[in-house]
Amino acid sequence: MNNGLFSLKGLCKNYKNTPILKNIDLDIFEGEFLTLLGPSGCGKTTIIRLLAGFENPDSGEILLKNKNINNLPPEQRAVNTVFQSYALFPHMNIFDNVAFGLKMKKIPKEQIKIEVENALSMVKLSQHIYKKPNELSGGQQQRVAIARAVVNKPLILLLDESLSALDYKLRKEMQIELKMLQRKLGITFLFVTHDQEEALSMSDRIVVMNKGNIEQIGTPKEIYEDPKNLFVAQFIGEANCFETKVIEQKDEAITLKYNEKVFNLKSKKRFNKTCTILIRPEDFRVEKNLEDVKSNNYFIGELENIIYKGTTIDLLVKLEDGKEVIASEFYNEDSDALGYKVGSKLFLYWVDGWEVLLNNE
Repeated sequence: MNNGLFSLKGLCKNYKNTPILKNIDLDIFEGEFLTLLGPSGCGKTTIIRLLAGFENPDSGEILLKNKNINNLPPEQRAVNTVFQSYALFPHMNIFDNVAFGLKMKKIPKEQIKIEVENALSMVKLSQHIYKKPNELSGGQQQRVAIARAVVNKPLILLLDESLSALDYKLRKEMQIELKMLQRKLGITFLFVTHDQEEALSMSDRIVVMNKGNIEQIGTPKEIYEDPKNLFVAQFIGEANCFETKVIEQKDEAITLKYNEKVFNLKSKKRFNKTCTILIRPEDFRVEKNLEDVKSNNYFIGELENIIYKGTTIDLLVKLEDGKEVIASEFYNEDSDALGYKVGSKLFLYWVDGWEVLLNNE
């Protein structure tokens, strides 16, 4: 079991009488890569600022190894932050930027040299040690900011939207590098993003936030495959949602009605009068003939558009009731042979058990 590092208990924060954080409870463990994920304004950055000591909570506690640090100044918290802008000193070379924190601590020059060189070697920037920040690319500047943070050996590294300024290809590369660096260092990383794909690919655990509340905490697999509510389901990845009426629920069997179509499914969850069936686009199976459908649970629709995405294609299908849904398939040479044509009739079904049943919201 992981050892607890930080605990947020009943944390509340208001700005100008507007609640930003509402009674937040969160445990952060040693050595984990934890991501705060949610739309803009949900309170992610506020948590970062409270942990760093830049602001104080209106109520609740911030505990570091069970010790209240609400009033502890930032420089005494063993916390370092990498901001979206990187905040490098433009007039200093890379060595001096990374060494800045150590110099402030009055570390001996010989030790500073060793620590800085080790940190820059770790982020693969040894050959740029005497360049200025404006001579480096965005990805290199970000690695300098990380080196400057980790050289101080913080208990936790806070990264606030620190990949958002990079182009797509570099962002992908930095996701891999960041995760590998975190494993190598063994430092706890708390990463803030609104990018769902980024959160899924990098995190040990994800905290999904909305309007100052935590909606769900779990592993990427748990968040994606077993969302606790519709907000989480629709924020993490694409989702086809069907609001249904509950006809009957007995033991683990549940009968649902969508328009005039009846579905017989299984669920351990109990529902009252309504329920939403959620099906991910990649979980739909597409057939052109009814006799090829391998389930009693299926939809009939007309192909409206084919969206090419390189390794996959998205089929935009309008169902008989006018609802538009998306089904995804891997794209290869055989895909062309399937002969999908806009306007053709398609049958969409899924493997029983691949659906997620949630309360209507």
